[in-house]
Amino acid sequence: MPYRYTRASVKSSLEALEGNKVKLYVEVEEDEFEHDIDRAFRVIGKEVRLPGFRAGKVPRKVLEARVGLAPAREQALRDAVPQYLAKAVRELNVDLIATPEVEITDGEESGPVEFDATCEIRPVVTVPGYGELSIELSSIEVDDDDLSDAREAELRRGGELVDADRPAESGDFVTLDLAATRDGEEVTGLNTEDWSYEIGQGWVTDDFDEQLTGASAGDDLSFVSTPKSTEDEADFTVKVTAVQEMNTPELTDDWVSENLGEFDTVEEWDASLKETLAETKLNAARQQLVSSITTALAALVDVESPEAMVNSELNQRVQGTMQQFQAQGIDLGEWLSSTGQEPDQFVESMRGDSEEAVKVDLALRAVAEAESVEVEGNDLEMEYARMAMQHQQKSKDIRKAYEQNDAVPDLEAQIRKSKALDWLIHNVEFVDEAGTAIDRDALLGHSHDEDGNHIDEAEDEPDQQIEIIDGRPTSTEAEEESES
Repeated sequence: MPYRYTRASVKSSLEALEGNKVKLYVEVEEDEFEHDIDRAFRVIGKEVRLPGFRAGKVPRKVLEARVGLAPAREQALRDAVPQYLAKAVRELNVDLIATPEVEITDGEESGPVEFDATCEIRPVVTVPGYGELSIELSSIEVDDDDLSDAREAELRRGGELVDADRPAESGDFVTLDLAATRDGEEVTGLNTEDWSYEIGQGWVTDDFDEQLTGASAGDDLSFVSTPKSTEDEADFTVKVTAVQEMNTPELTDDWVSENLGEFDTVEEWDASLKETLAETKLNAARQQLVSSITTALAALVDVESPEAMVNSELNQRVQGTMQQFQAQGIDLGEWLSSTGQEPDQFVESMRGDSEEAVKVDLALRAVAEAESVEVEGNDLEMEYARMAMQHQQKSKDIRKAYEQNDAVPDLEAQIRKSKALDWLIHNVEFVDEAGTAIDRDALLGHSHDEDGNHIDEAEDEPDQQIEIIDGRPTSTEAEEESES
């Protein structure tokens, strides 16, 4: 049975079709449509000049006699049908993801107006297993290797490069003359002389370090490889002019006291390093948290991302990237040329991320539905207040803009998705690379009293910063000011 909505002079009904489509039927009574014809005549009257009448003041009867009824009815159909469609979509809660295909079935010449609209809607999915997800993050524990690496990094800053009378190894510094060409033309940014490069940095190409390992001073290397961030191969020639290794000082209390003034002993320095490393590793895990959850969640969605949603998300993603380039003073055309990309390649390279973002959107809505997540009384007001503070406007003006643009349901959906993500953060399992469980309270900055009651949260607690912007989870610190 089709779902119907009826008011005095406009009737609408909804019929499900195959796939993610529905058909809307709208009937507008003749008396109701007469108001639209009157408005159309007022529009026409502003353009018609008749002796004895001021512009826009020509009576309808005079205009009707002069130009006829047909132009006004045509104008009314153009202006009013989209408005009736929008009202029907809103009243019947149709979650559009693409522009509907509208066909006027009656009333083009006279009488009541009837039209139907084939609408592609957001699919409703289920995500079985979302509550049992095991999310892998970087370990937040500091081990001996972490401490050793941190020590070595500091010692190397005070070290000295000396010539190595042997082939180059990982960690050595090699001095290079580098040239890269593609079809006989220099590749921008990859031609330089006397460049000191540390083997193991993973720069230039995926196999660049491999090509250099084993080379000696005076060697000439030639190979074909694909520069980072490009898809096309280039011809490389490299002359190795020097191979040097880093000699580091011996770690003693005296060295610590002389070079790290705030510490007197190795033990004191180690304690500080462990504290810093713990904070760094904790922040790194927190940075991974949202993207890791949403990636795992998207993998549970077993339907294809609707093309209309993907294209819409892709367009927003491309526009956002272009704005970032512009803000950084980077010419997109020059950047594309330097990376060997065509504009179409640049756009298509983002399609995979857009497809995943659509699945994340669908999955978070599914979790919100399954967990009965609702937008409560104060949620909207808090969101208006947050946006007002961010954009230095009044909360009532933000609310008014959303209400006037019929955007409140969209905002409510964003809030529900944020709450669903927050539910996941507090319920899924977190493990490190070795499969060892990560303490959720430590990860989220929670603390509890003796009875297990939550009494404190870190200021930078991830779930307090999470928002959903254009279907993509983000944090308030990184959010671009894209809301209107």
